[in-house]
This record gives sequence, C-alpha cells and structure tokens, in this order.
Amino acid sequence: MTEARRRLVSPQLKMATGADHGLKKIVWQRIKDTLIADCRKSEVWKILILDQFTTRLLSSCCKMSDLMSEGITIVEDLHKNREPVLEMKAIYFMRPTAECIDAFINDFKTKPKYKAAYVFFTDYCPDDLFDKMKKNCAKHIRVCKEINISFLPLEAQVFSCDNAEAFKSIYSPNSQDRDQTLEMIADQIVTLCAALDEYPGVRFKKDPNLNYGKKLAELVDNKLARHYELDENSKKKDKTPAQLLIVDRALDPVSPILHELTYQAMAYDLIPIKDNIYEYKLKDGCKKEALLNEEDELWVKLRHMHIAEVTGQIPKLVKEISASRGERKQADEKISIGGLSQLMKKMPGFRKQMTQKTVHLSLAEDLMNHYQKNVEKLCKAEQDLAVGADAEGQKVKDPMRTLLPVLLHPHDTTDKIRAVLLYIFSLNGTTAENLNKLIQHVKIEDEKGYILNWEHLGVPILSTPSMFSFRKQSRRDRSDEETYKVSRWTPIIKDIMEDVVENKLEVKEWPYQSECPSVWNGSRAVSARQKHKGSSPDDLRSGTRLILFVLGGVTYSEMRCAYEVTHANKSCEVIIGSTHILTPRSLLEDIYNLGKQPMERFTIEEGKP
Repeated sequence: MTEARRRLVSPQLKMATGADHGLKKIVWQRIKDTLIADCRKSEVWKILILDQFTTRLLSSCCKMSDLMSEGITIVEDLHKNREPVLEMKAIYFMRPTAECIDAFINDFKTKPKYKAAYVFFTDYCPDDLFDKMKKNCAKHIRVCKEINISFLPLEAQVFSCDNAEAFKSIYSPNSQDRDQTLEMIADQIVTLCAALDEYPGVRFKKDPNLNYGKKLAELVDNKLARHYELDENSKKKDKTPAQLLIVDRALDPVSPILHELTYQAMAYDLIPIKDNIYEYKLKDGCKKEALLNEEDELWVKLRHMHIAEVTGQIPKLVKEISASRGERKQADEKISIGGLSQLMKKMPGFRKQMTQKTVHLSLAEDLMNHYQKNVEKLCKAEQDLAVGADAEGQKVKDPMRTLLPVLLHPHDTTDKIRAVLLYIFSLNGTTAENLNKLIQHVKIEDEKGYILNWEHLGVPILSTPSMFSFRKQSRRDRSDEETYKVSRWTPIIKDIMEDVVENKLEVKEWPYQSECPSVWNGSRAVSARQKHKGSSPDDLRSGTRLILFVLGGVTYSEMRCAYEVTHANKSCEVIIGSTHILTPRSLLEDIYNLGKQPMERFTIEEGKP
C-alpha cells in the first residue's frame, strides 16, 4: 500500500453523526446514489476533495467508515496545498462558485495532480463557470453533475443553509447584496424540496412593513417550477400534498430572547458549546470533550425534555448502570461525577455506554448550577412579560413593575437587555423618553443598537399611532396544557404548525404564492392524487409534509416544536429550517451589527487629500 493509501482522513474533517435519522439518511442516500454510484464503476481507490461547505455536509450525514466502504481512502481540502497522487482518481464535491472552480482548474491546468476528475456540484453551475472549467480541464473530467444538495441536514427534522451572514445581508439598511442572498437561499430551499421529492405549495406571512418573506416565496415558487420542468428524471411535475411556509424572524421576537429551560436550548444558551462540542471536567480535573449529536442516543432522548425532567432522569440512568453490575446499593446513594468515574473503572465492558451518561450528568449539573445561580431569578419576570399574565393567570397590568426587580438585581448586562426587550415587546413598543431611561439604567448608551436595531426587522421598539402598526399574532389557548411555572411560553411557530396541520391557518394572513392541492386548502376536500379514504383530519394528513423556513435564524425551542407537532400528529411530518441556528447571544450580536456601516463605504479616492 502506498503512503497515500495509508492516509485515511484529513484532521479538519470530523466524521461524526450517523445516517440513521430522517434528513441525514435521505441526504446520505442521495450522495450514494449519485456521487458514489457514478464512481463505483471503477475498482480503483479514490480521493475525495471537499470545500468548506461540503466538508460540513458530509460530516453531518456519514462517518469515515461509510466512505471507506465505498472505496474512498483520502479526504482532502480543496483550498489547501496537496501532494499529487497520479495513480488515483479524484472526486471533487464542491459548491459551484468561482473560488472552487479556480481551485479545481489549478489542479489540472499545468500539471495534473490526479489520474482523472469526477466533478459533482451541490447545485446548478452557472454557464460562465462551467465553460471556464470545460475550456481548461475538459480532457481530465470523466463525470460532471449537479446533485442538488446545498443545505445541511443538522438533525432528523432540521436543516440549515449554513449562512449566518444572511441575517445582515437581508436586514441591514446598508445591505448591498440582499437580492443576491435571497436568490441563494431560494436555491438552497429548492434543493431541500428536491431531496425530499416534494413539490410543495408555497405560503408566506403577509407583512405591511417588510416584504422579504413574500420575495423569498416568489423566488422559491418560480425556481421549483423551473426545477421540475428541467428535471428529465422527475415523474413528479404536479404539486405534492406538502406545504412550504416562509416565516420571517419578526413573527416571534420573544422566543429567541427568553431563557428556555428545555435541555438542548438551555445548553446552547448557557454553556459555550462550539461546533456541537461540549467541554467538561471530571472530578480529578481531567478535561473531556463530547459531541452532542444524534449518534448519542441519550442526547436524542433528553434534548427536548425540561431540565426538571432531565434531572429526574439522571438517578434512573445511574441505577441502570449500577443494576447491570449488581451495584444497586451504590446507585441509591447520591452519585457524583467522580463517583461514576470510579464505577466506570469497575465495568470496562460498559465504558462507552457509560461515557454518554457521564457527559449528561456533567451537562445537567452545569445547567442546574447556572439555573440556581442566576436564571431562576430571571424566569418568572421573563415569563410574565412574554405571556402577559402571571403563573396564576392574572393579567400583568404594569409591565414596568415586573421588569424593575431584574434591572435592580446585579444580573449581567446581556440578561438585562433581554428583559428590557421582553418588556418592550409586551407593549408593542415604548415611548422615546421611557426607552432612553431604560438604556441609561442598563448602561448601554454607546450600544443602543442591541435594542434600537430590532426596528430593521420590522419589530416595533418605539410605539407608533400608525394604522399599519405591528399587530401581534393571535395565540392558541393552551390553558389546559400542563406546564412548569417557569416555562409557560410556547413559541408562536408551534401555533402556526398546528394551525396548518388542522387546516386553520388564515389564507388572508398566509396567502398561497401559487395554487396548492385541495388537500391543504381547508375545504376538507382530498387531492385527486390521493385515494379518498374519508374526511377525518388524519385521513387528510396521511403522508403529508409541512416544511417551515424561518428567514433570519431559528431557535432550538422552535426546532423542538417540529418534533412535538410531528409526534402529536403522527402522519404529518414537520421539517424546519433556516439560514442558521440562533442562540440568544448570537442573535443580539447580529442585531447590534445591523447598525454598522459596510466596509466598502470607507474608500479613499486617489489624488484627493
């Protein structure tokens, strides 16, 4: 075996998550059916060359062992210097951008680095770039295809465009690439629909102030029509009984700001988790890292539970471990992280399984420390302001009385900003005089943008008598649902999901961009494409999908809602996605940065003093 064959994987590629869940399974299957199937005809071992996005894409849906079993032994970075391996064929999987095309051409223009190239683009390659590649490298290319996957499958029912910069491009008043960004997002949404084999009816939220949702809906609908016209292999030219809803971030400014107390949302809010990696310490001071993803069955089981339920689960988990080795007596006692470490040493056969449980013991402990130290004091005020009533159902008559204890307590500035925003949202905007007092109290006179820049999203910060003023979304009655007093708020998007599934979403507020099958039009008529089984809601929903796209970022609590509504309705699967995933702190930074001027403005003209 050559030196090249022995190099299995480049260090920057962390193959981690499994392919056994929903969207990930669909994406991995599509990659196998296209990219890998075309290359399998040759017995020769191959090199896989990826750009930054496709590295993340493959990492999200397969492991290195999956690639190895398909004859791929080396994974390389397209944009880094690579040694030539002339006896091997190379698979290029990349975005159709000028930067990627130039890097590809450099590999073959003067002296070829590989025996041949199999080129696969995530999406449609513009004619000028395709012609440039063909002109320089045609004789080296064996295959050139577009496989229509330009989104990341983050979870079984969650996808991302992996574009946090889109927030500024869309909402900044100084944006110079808004239309270009919306075009790119639309292309990505179309590839999601194609991967799911759906041609959905497209709807958007009517907004008298901002029309970004409407623009995106138009783009997606037109591009879907073009896609299914051009796709010769597609048998599905008619609309399918699926709906795609375009939701703007302004629909619900509250959910991203509240302290959410379900396990996953709480973890990403309070703990510095980067690239899904949680760092923790054992009692002996030893540092460990854990990847929080769907490979970890315990994470999948716990992630949407309230922290109170998670902490209740931990003694049971410890008992399970102990029971497997007859250690019941020890399990009944209080077991710390250190104690569990000692237990692990006695049970080497169960170390992998127990490592997962150690991780979640540590994470739950971390979260409870944060909660008891700080968050608990914030939750009652936040919930009262968000819901507009206290835990006993009494209406909040004076929101300022609810806010004051938070402002007077030595919470950190970010927590105070979050509380002030919830106060302003509860009033649909406040007076300039009141706003200035609040800004002075929180001591952010030089950082007013954290609050003022919400106006760029169409969220009112200053109250206005205008007849076109921001109207709050009417809420579903959940008074009969059991909730924790510190977690009474339900994300607005869950109301929307449930209204769609029950055919109750107002067409005036949520118009269709184009005609949709009657199965979804609220008339209780069944699409001609479906067999008529009856008129019950379950019959109507059979085999349907609801896809929600949140323009401007989606929260972990909103992601949870997709699973909850799917679980409650069984036969309707809810898929949710966005430009990127939000945490409260990342959103506040995005909001603040909307006020910054683009660098392009600061140019010095030649010859002028």
